[in-house]
Amino acid sequence: MQYNFDEIVDRSGSNAVKLEKLKPVFGHEDLIPLWVADMEFKSPPAIIEALKQRVEHGVFGYTLPSEEYTSSIVNWLERRHHWQIKGEHINFVPGVVKGFAFAIDEFTNKGDKVIIQPPVYHPFRIVTSSLGREVVNNPLILENGQYKMDFEGLRKIASDGDCKMLILCNPHNPGGRAWFPEELSELADICHENNILVVSDEIHADMALKGYRHTPFASVSPKAEEISLTLMAPSKTFNIAGIVSSFAVIPNGEIRRRYLAYLEPRELQQGTIFAFTATRAAYDECEEWLDQMLAYVQANIDFVDEYLKENIPEIKAILPEASFLIWLDCRALNLTQRELVKLFIEKAHLALNDGTMFGPGGEGFMRLNAGCPRTLLEKGLNNLKKAVHP
Repeated sequence: MQYNFDEIVDRSGSNAVKLEKLKPVFGHEDLIPLWVADMEFKSPPAIIEALKQRVEHGVFGYTLPSEEYTSSIVNWLERRHHWQIKGEHINFVPGVVKGFAFAIDEFTNKGDKVIIQPPVYHPFRIVTSSLGREVVNNPLILENGQYKMDFEGLRKIASDGDCKMLILCNPHNPGGRAWFPEELSELADICHENNILVVSDEIHADMALKGYRHTPFASVSPKAEEISLTLMAPSKTFNIAGIVSSFAVIPNGEIRRRYLAYLEPRELQQGTIFAFTATRAAYDECEEWLDQMLAYVQANIDFVDEYLKENIPEIKAILPEASFLIWLDCRALNLTQRELVKLFIEKAHLALNDGTMFGPGGEGFMRLNAGCPRTLLEKGLNNLKKAVHP
């Protein structure tokens, strides 16, 4: 079956965050929304059909995760990511951000230090700080147009006995790195040596692009497995973020016991009917849709890269190895961040994410969402060209 990713879906009236928040966040409503990290594609027909069938049943009482739900995750992780886990390692969590917030609560105390690697997904910093922990930055190094981890810096930071946790973004957001096994193994060695728990946000795991593959952190070595708590979801992959279908994978029995001891009294491990239904359908029936979607997104990324090189060479795309998000290096425009944001909003009429929200290293950058019909991208880039070269 051929799926149509060129279709324009009217999301007005659906309470979509990327539309409803335009005025409060950007001060304008007449912007092309290429910011919030969900896609403009309809979810796969198999998911829609599975949800329809469940709705038609008509009774929505308390529901347990089925064996089919659990096995769909186990089989998917082995098939797509060569990661062999057991069903008992899986627990539902009501969102990846909530999932690492729970981990911070359970495995660290106020005043403890939590390591992040900016520029990185901003809730890592915001949630950690809000919970009274100290955020310790180990900035990534931008070299030859791509990011790498600063292991020398990490060793120095990790040796501080107050560092209890590292939150890993794998694949990386906003830089798009699909970290190599060798990188993850070195990270695991450092954290294991210093008794640091690694909470790995792998929500973009299924979005590895052509020539790359996702490597689950816990799969790279026995040391990694021993110190890991992995958070995953079908939400980015199949555009079902609003259904809330995240889960934790924890091979280490003691870490899993403690995490469940936090979740269960609060009933946070109790998933919803539609999360279970959509997840099973996604992983069991939607692989062909995913492969076609990734090919379309890859073509979108290539289109953005070529367009910028030909028309706006001052802006360079840091090409993602995974995900539909493109990190734009705008530093050659020689604008302050305030001027840069103003250019995108007021002159190009575009809503993108301000790079500084991702922490140190985000200055001079903007994040663009390429998970949309190409006509929308083309319109946005044409606006940007006119704004930069009036």
